[in-house]
Amino acid sequence: MELQIINESNSADKKAVLNKLIAFNREHFPKELSDRYQEINLILKKEDGVVYGGLLGEVCWNWLEVHILYVDEPLRKLGYGSKLLEEAEELAKAKKCDFIKLDTLSFQALDFYKKHGYEVYGTIDNAGGHQHYYLKKDL
Repeated sequence: MELQIINESNSADKKAVLNKLIAFNREHFPKELSDRYQEINLILKKEDGVVYGGLLGEVCWNWLEVHILYVDEPLRKLGYGSKLLEEAEELAKAKKCDFIKLDTLSFQALDFYKKHGYEVYGTIDNAGGHQHYYLKKDL
């Protein structure tokens, strides 16, 4: 049997890979955590449907992983990022998560996350000429 490696954006194939990983992981986590996967998509938008930012992540067993937190530049420093992060933290607590983890680059939001109680647990130098920070907050 010969397999091919194809570089393409196909949501069905992406979902198939994700489902295989989730099934594999379920074999290794305690039973009480096995069904705790859930996407989190908090979208910041007006009534007319225009999107101004959001927080995208997922509950994975006993943690929440934030993949993206973005607010349009004109709306920054107005509290929307904090509200998105706080809403995610409340969801994580309701899902009985023990911690939240996320990452950011040195030109992005390191001080913002630190202000909200996140602590750096790792870094990578020279990530496109910047520092890449990995942060965690216990709940």
